[in-house]
Amino acid sequence: MKDLIKRINELAHKSKTVELTKSEKEEQQKLRQQYLNTFRKNMKKTLMNVKVMDKEGNDVTPEKVKYEQKKYNN
Repeated sequence: MKDLIKRINELAHKSKTVELTKSEKEEQQKLRQQYLNTFRKNMKKTLMNVKVMDKEGNDVTPEKVKYEQKKYNN
């Protein structure tokens, strides 16, 4: 993931000084899409393990979230 972000940043910095070639623009779009897909996957994985608690320590996780968590974990 670090290498992916590094390359995205390199292309972004380069685009501020000179115009990117067609192949570099395509690479930039591909890398951005790959980054977003990975980010979304990791975020979903995190959310599927979240439990919402109130001040008294009661589980107040919304039912919809609990339902999605059950589907995800089975």
